Amino acid sequence: MFGDGSQTRSFFDVSDLVDGIYKLLMSDYHLPVNVGNPSEISIKEFGEEILKLTGAKQKLISLPLPKDDPKQRQPDITKAKAILGWEPKVNRDEFKITFDYF
Repeated sequence: MFGDGSQTRSFFDVSDLVDGIYKLLMSDYHLPVNVGNPSEISIKEFGEEILKLTGAKQKLISLPLPKDDPKQRQPDITKAKAILGWEPKVNRDEFKITFDYF
């Protein structure tokens, strides 16, 4: 991980992404709409979740934080909810299904 891992990101399942894009394509709305996931997690916590999920014995290592690395990523999906009736449905704890698949 870069830095101490306190920077946040949001992750979501590809099926939610496809659903959001499909709903936008089928709508009459012609401007950009964010179809991200507003649920954010620190990179360190996410790394720990991945280690637990995989049963890996590795430890997280820290690399220098790039100077342009954003500290927070939390998309605003207000438009997606209002215009498309869309929000992500798959919780991060369900990502195990993807891991098991591979």
